[in-house]
Amino acid sequence: MSVINVIGLGYIGLPTALMFASHGINVIGTDYNSNLVETLKLGKITFKEKGLEDLFDKAIAKGIQFSTDYITTNVYMIAVPTPYDKFSKKIDACYVIEAVNNVMKVCPKGATIVIESTVSPGTIDKFIRPLVEKNGFHIGEDINLVHAPERIIPGNMLYELKYNSRTIGADDKNVGEKIKKLYESFCEGNIIVTNIRVAEMTKVVENTYRDINIAFANELAKICRADHMDVYEIIKIASMHPRVNILQPGPGVGGHCISVDPWFLVGDYPGLANIILAARKINDSMPEFVLERIHNIMKENNMTDLTKVGLYGLTYKENVDDVRESPSLQLLETMEKHLAPALKTYDPFVKHDINQNQYHNFDKFLADVDLVVIMVAHDEILKNIDKLAGKIILDTKNVCNLENTYKL
Repeated sequence: MSVINVIGLGYIGLPTALMFASHGINVIGTDYNSNLVETLKLGKITFKEKGLEDLFDKAIAKGIQFSTDYITTNVYMIAVPTPYDKFSKKIDACYVIEAVNNVMKVCPKGATIVIESTVSPGTIDKFIRPLVEKNGFHIGEDINLVHAPERIIPGNMLYELKYNSRTIGADDKNVGEKIKKLYESFCEGNIIVTNIRVAEMTKVVENTYRDINIAFANELAKICRADHMDVYEIIKIASMHPRVNILQPGPGVGGHCISVDPWFLVGDYPGLANIILAARKINDSMPEFVLERIHNIMKENNMTDLTKVGLYGLTYKENVDDVRESPSLQLLETMEKHLAPALKTYDPFVKHDINQNQYHNFDKFLADVDLVVIMVAHDEILKNIDKLAGKIILDTKNVCNLENTYKL
């Protein structure tokens, strides 16, 4: 196996490429974004992640290269985004299709295309197989298809790349075993070889399971709020039962996995994915529920000035710079639809302006607001929670017990 061409150098592709390279595999990383490629060539990483800089240095020392061009080789790994159509709820496979099309232009006969991007069940049958055949290749003879969905989360990527189990879906078990050996260069988790449809479905089911569990906690929060009960105490006591483990409620669900993948099943199986659809609606409703809580808290405290309300946290989870599908941004979008002025915002991990009234200094942010809404429990605020003393606080993450603190 000469060189792996990793296509897509974002949150999944870059750590994967670096992990392979640092473990002695020859890697060329490709991305259409020339600015991103040039940044990597200059020896700079393009997003923050624990341990990523050290891994980057090791991969550079091992000879990893970056390019905007696809290369001729025998293994391609595609790790590009897979959004969904917000109207039909079906997957938008355009980035995967484009990547495969570009691979077809340069790949030799016998090459293996590994799709790491999360796709809905049947996507490879519906979009990729016809595309390969249209380009004059015969699957299994000229081209091998494999689906090895990523299973990592920002904030803990490198650990999970190494220790999480993996699923390799392949038409030919022998091809699957060869790709398995490739991942075994760094992965210490169990690696299961199965067929492509099972691999597609398994990944989507994993994220859907999480989404449904979170939705249950969020619905409990709404029920308890309506009847003046403490949802956190109820969850704590209920979870003492040996077969009960309820997750914590929150301001919504973000990221490119849990908030997106369940929609693939809703779109592909209308009328069948009923619990999944209900869970999606519940979790998508939480930013608006937070807005309602802000409104009620302001009325209770005779506040009329929205400019004195600030959201702490713009990312979708703690201690990362990833804002994809962020509940905070969903909340701000809802306000914009109602022609309301944007709230003040601050996030220590978001260095560039992505919305109006965004602060880049924690103390200045606090000085300019009277009501702080904790949307993300970054380590920074946990270590500086006393600085919120004297403020009115809406704590959506259950991390603050100061006076004048409200919960979901």
